[in-house]
Amino acid sequence: MSRDDPRPSAIRALVEQRSDARAAGDWERADALRDEIAAQGWEVQDGPRGSTVRPLLPPEPVATGYASPDDLASVLDEPAMVEASVQVVADDHPEDLRRLLDGLIAHAPSLSWELVVVANAPSFELEAIMPAMPMEPLVLRTSQRLGWADSRTLGMRRSRGGVTILLDTSVEPIGDFLEPLLAAFSDASVGIAGGWGVTSGDGRTFDDAPAGEVDAIEGYCLAVRREALRAVGGFDRRFRFYRNADLDFSFAVRDGGWRAVRTEPLPLRQHEHRGYASLPETERDRLSKRNFYRFLDRWGDRRDLLVRPSDR
Repeated sequence: MSRDDPRPSAIRALVEQRSDARAAGDWERADALRDEIAAQGWEVQDGPRGSTVRPLLPPEPVATGYASPDDLASVLDEPAMVEASVQVVADDHPEDLRRLLDGLIAHAPSLSWELVVVANAPSFELEAIMPAMPMEPLVLRTSQRLGWADSRTLGMRRSRGGVTILLDTSVEPIGDFLEPLLAAFSDASVGIAGGWGVTSGDGRTFDDAPAGEVDAIEGYCLAVRREALRAVGGFDRRFRFYRNADLDFSFAVRDGGWRAVRTEPLPLRQHEHRGYASLPETERDRLSKRNFYRFLDRWGDRRDLLVRPSDR
């Protein structure tokens, strides 16, 4: 067995047998092998480029799901098994989630990928709106509504991708966006990338930036290299509201020596952001300011992390 391959040789042999059975159309044999693999503690993932496996999730600590990201063992120290992990959170607004998933199906990525859905105590029945996907998604259920940061970190801890992409349900894929997005990581210095980015001259006022190196990637579509994610670990859990959590995370990645890059426009259509629009103006302003103060407490004096700092 390769030093970088976490799968026991017996499991690798079973996966190869299952791939042969699927290629021959022997679905009964393929299903039996899947059950045999599961009995040995591994979960089969079928994709357009064949089958892979990952360790089965540990038993949930409570019957209804996870109460914290810390309840779920991280797999980030293990080698990547697919090129990309696409992560979405299901909490409210099922029509937005369905629109995103339909876009993923209509414009299926050409590279190997997995879908991770964090069912963050959703206000709807997830199974009722989930379309048939090209692969079985990994669904992580919570026992209570987690804050924005914790829900994202929960999914990140189970990421199997060389790059993990966080998608907000306000975006809709209208083409294969993964291939051009992952192209940004062909530069080994890039740790974080996305379709929307910002820069600042003083670390206090941030503006939309054109394609190229930026100070931070916005959370509508935020992709992070596995090694950078492993180093950072996830989001600061104090960010229960989403605003400015992407700034904090981007600066944490860049503080580790990585660059942030905004790509050329990706085939993603933006719709109304419900997490913002559904709150009264005074409440969203209060939560946004609180998060920005957290960002400033940590990064306000780090002008060395600004790509184009002002003279003053």
